[in-house]
Amino acid sequence: MKPRSQKSMELYDILLKRGYPEAFCDQITKNLNTDFTAGRMIGYLSHYKKLPLEEIVDEMLAILSDRNRIMQKKKMESVNASWNEHLMHGFEEEV
Repeated sequence: MKPRSQKSMELYDILLKRGYPEAFCDQITKNLNTDFTAGRMIGYLSHYKKLPLEEIVDEMLAILSDRNRIMQKKKMESVNASWNEHLMHGFEEEV
């Protein structure tokens, strides 16, 4: 698993200061280990003082699902661009 980003460590501190168990904070930030995903969770938490653990987990899963959709979209855009390039210029082989 990828090391935690700066934002992910910030998220860990926020969760810990709000009284969530250390093991819970650890698992959340292991999954939300990028600035993008941790930033989304920090934004979500900024609207609430205290949430049940289940709601935080649910939001974490939603964030990860969104991230996966974005990654798939970028991959498909790349494949589509490559296909369009082949349609325009043919399947020339390099010699």
